[in-house]
Amino acid sequence: QVHLVESGGGSVQAGGSLTLSCAASEFTNRHYYMTWFRQAPGKEREGLACINAYGLPVYAEAVKGRFTISRDSAIHTLYLQMNSLNPEDTAMYYCAASYIFPCGPATNFPYWGQGTQVTVSS
Repeated sequence: QVHLVESGGGSVQAGGSLTLSCAASEFTNRHYYMTWFRQAPGKEREGLACINAYGLPVYAEAVKGRFTISRDSAIHTLYLQMNSLNPEDTAMYYCAASYIFPCGPATNFPYWGQGTQVTVSS
């Protein structure tokens, strides 16, 4: 079982930046994937960025060039640096993890945090 706790959300004006963190309990296997999703009211959960055990990231087109995913394996923490935020980025942001399934849809990830709210005002 992997426990994930997100932090760093908040309110910011358009054009601003936030960095989200996701603290994970210790992984029992060195090979794992971690990812960020978000969900806005009335919308489906949307994948943003994913990073594998080798540190290779992949990004959704909607955030490529604005968001950066990174991981500090020594402290089991995942980050999402978000720049140039706009009101369309307002959502609950979740981190998730998987040992088995690679970066992909939400169904690939069995472990989820409770989420952290990001609100961007115009």
